[in-house]
Amino acid sequence: MNNLTPFLAAANSGTTLTPLDWLAIAFYFGILLCVAWWVVRKNKDTATDYFLAGRNLSWWIIGASIFASNIGSEHIVGLAGSGAKDGVAMAHYELHAWCLLVLGWVFVPFYARSLVFTMPEFLERRFSPASRYVLSIVSLITFIVSKIAVGIFAGGVVFGTLLPEMQLNIGGHVIDSFWIGSVLVIVLTGLYTALGGMRAVAYNDAVQVTVLIGGSALLTFYGLHQLGGWGELKRICGSDMFNLWKPLIPAGMEGTWAPVKEPTRIAWYFNDRYPWLGMAICAPVIGLWYWCTDQYIVQRALGAPNEQTARRGSIFAAFLKLFPVYLFIIPGLICYALAKSGRNPGLHEALFGANAGPNAAQGAFPLMVQHLLPPGLRGIVVAGLLSALMGSLAGVFNACSTLFTVDLYQKWKPGASQHELVRMGRTATIVMVLIAMAWIPVIKGAHGLYDYLQSVQGYLAPPIFVVFFFGVFNKRLNAQGCLWAMVVGFILGVFRMLVDTPVTMGLMKSYPQNSFLWIVNNINFQYFSILITLVSAFVMIVVSYMTPAPDDVKIKSLTFGTATDEDRVKTRASWSWHEVAASIFILVCILGAYLYFRG
Repeated sequence: MNNLTPFLAAANSGTTLTPLDWLAIAFYFGILLCVAWWVVRKNKDTATDYFLAGRNLSWWIIGASIFASNIGSEHIVGLAGSGAKDGVAMAHYELHAWCLLVLGWVFVPFYARSLVFTMPEFLERRFSPASRYVLSIVSLITFIVSKIAVGIFAGGVVFGTLLPEMQLNIGGHVIDSFWIGSVLVIVLTGLYTALGGMRAVAYNDAVQVTVLIGGSALLTFYGLHQLGGWGELKRICGSDMFNLWKPLIPAGMEGTWAPVKEPTRIAWYFNDRYPWLGMAICAPVIGLWYWCTDQYIVQRALGAPNEQTARRGSIFAAFLKLFPVYLFIIPGLICYALAKSGRNPGLHEALFGANAGPNAAQGAFPLMVQHLLPPGLRGIVVAGLLSALMGSLAGVFNACSTLFTVDLYQKWKPGASQHELVRMGRTATIVMVLIAMAWIPVIKGAHGLYDYLQSVQGYLAPPIFVVFFFGVFNKRLNAQGCLWAMVVGFILGVFRMLVDTPVTMGLMKSYPQNSFLWIVNNINFQYFSILITLVSAFVMIVVSYMTPAPDDVKIKSLTFGTATDEDRVKTRASWSWHEVAASIFILVCILGAYLYFRG
């Protein structure tokens, strides 16, 4: 997905909210307030209750919360913009719902047996305390640099859509709607996260998912109604925009394997950003890291009372993950079709008019809200955008708080009481809110920030993927191999980020052509991510087999090779044909999407 700056441009055209819209938004916030208050009153002053909701979340709450944490406002707008510009190509990332099945069937048993609070804590059980510290620090930095930054940007963008003319004049300094929206969203989200902890995040996520899916569905159905149905959409967009395989198939096999982005050698690329080989190899690696090992996501599954509930929650989240293709990408295609056919003059002018910029399609979602929806429905969709934004921000605040308190503070102060841990968790959340607010001026002035942040996880995720997946499947791999794989992998990733940053932030146009830094900067980020994955795996295996094997007793029940008969019996008793049938249904839906969207 590309930079969301065009969203701001679209917002400035003036989306007018009626009193009925504001009533819908106020009703939504009233429900959130009631849920948050109910949760705060139920809370107990213990670390388990604050960070993992007392390990008492139901499966549908877990699934809804995982989905809400993943879908942010920037996600919705970016997917719709991609749909209007490139068709269904970005659906590849959304069809990674199968990764959540891997979480439920492969990793949940190990997480449930270990009763850990965090992913770094699991890594300590499997390997060593050193690996826990490395992963904790890297995860915190990644959350701050990527997820919080993108969430803030989306907050400003959403309020730029709602109230583009809103300004505050304080001491002669004019504060625009971007600042006002960012600060309000950060403070409100941080407040209920700090007070209610994981339980408040999870239950509010359940409400937010309902509003988000309902609002987006209204936009999709209303747009299809005005267009004349699904058949008309396919006719106007053409087979190319309905071709999900386009990023994966080399154009005529006449391209080159060269991974450097050269204008004359892009036949193997899709939009010079998503090469077919990267989509086939890198995208699943990033997906498996994100859905199976990232604290931001997995913390919800850790809040389950047992293995069965955690698995069912993961499967339900996988089911919900099928929706973005139809609720966020398809509206982008509808926007394009309405504009191209001339059925909606406002959309035609915005996308194809004399003043339409090259990235006008990226404003597809707010343009649809502005030009299609009647009063009342518009307010519901705007509430859905706010839902997505607050859900993703609350998730990252809570994940950062848990990582800092459990993995760092509790290690520094092992005798801390339950009350102290909860207090530190709230303090950490407030600190994250302040850091987020300090980011606002940097984010507002940056160009291409969101596109850059998408590559951040491509640089930092591979070593985490390697140590978790290899560590669970191969009991011979040891602490030394894990530590060196993470250190080497993270050094490579940070090096690439440092090389990219001056160009991305506009501090310099480019490095001298054909120089070493120019080559590094121009290697497609997915190819570089594959390189980091291979290097990390090589280092982990070589170092592990050059050093003593781990003690099977110490890693009992933490790998497939050291799982006991009792572990296997307990896991088998935790699922029935219901879970199997639901998982098969999801896989069939994914396969069906690939077969249907083939142009």
